[in-house]
Amino acid sequence: MYVCSCFGITEDQVKQHADGGACTPRQIASACKAGTDCGGCVRRIQALLGRGDCSSRELVEGRTARAAAPAAPVTLGTAPGVRLSDAA
Repeated sequence: MYVCSCFGITEDQVKQHADGGACTPRQIASACKAGTDCGGCVRRIQALLGRGDCSSRELVEGRTARAAAPAAPVTLGTAPGVRLSDAA
């Protein structure tokens, strides 16, 4: 079944791109242009992607691994020579 009539993109093609790592409508659009013309298919693409959430495979393999890495400590303050009135 066609998802994007403007570019002739099917559900299977959207699912293939999702399996390849695209997990948002914007990433699908970058991969195959679906959703970039009239925009009528964006909601259907969101539904196929689970409303833009990444697949559980990507969460396990990609995001979780990166999130588990300790973050660099954050130092609050100002850079030398910078006044608070300059930062705006």
